[in-house]
Amino acid sequence: MLQTAVQCYEPKEVAVAEEEPSEGVLLSGEANVATRIRVEREARGWSTNALSDRLNEAGFDMNPSAVWRIENGKRRINLDDAIGFAEVFGIDLRNLVGPPQLAAKARAMELIDEVLDAFRSTQRANMAFTEARDALDAYLAEHPDIREEADLMVQSAIAEEANKTMLKMHGPPLGERGDTSPAADA
Repeated sequence: MLQTAVQCYEPKEVAVAEEEPSEGVLLSGEANVATRIRVEREARGWSTNALSDRLNEAGFDMNPSAVWRIENGKRRINLDDAIGFAEVFGIDLRNLVGPPQLAAKARAMELIDEVLDAFRSTQRANMAFTEARDALDAYLAEHPDIREEADLMVQSAIAEEANKTMLKMHGPPLGERGDTSPAADA
């Protein structure tokens, strides 16, 4: 099957956005922060006065009225304020800005970010593969006398890499695992 996939390869234009810095998942700003501040404060059983006191002790000047206004969308939160809240709550700033229903589960946010980072890496790798294959095909078009040997070499190398990946992901085939189950003997 792999041999067929490599032989049927057709160069195509690939539109991939320029790499963007990782911003985390679903960041939607002040509304998330306001909700998250209230959730974090209430989870700790703190009043707006208690939160204000903790912010002030940490060096972030804020009165209880400002805390209330931020939580209720009556006052915008600036970066320094957000840093202060994250520090007082002991959470990552990115986590403070994420969707409250997910942000309360910090590990979920981390894992979602890992999935998205891995997807972006896959997209970059696919683009690099396409560009490399296009360059090889262009070269081989100019040198048809070596096309068959070059294609065979690429197919073999890709098959070998695919087998290595399959072994890492799934382990050796049943018959090679030392299994004594009937399925291994079949």
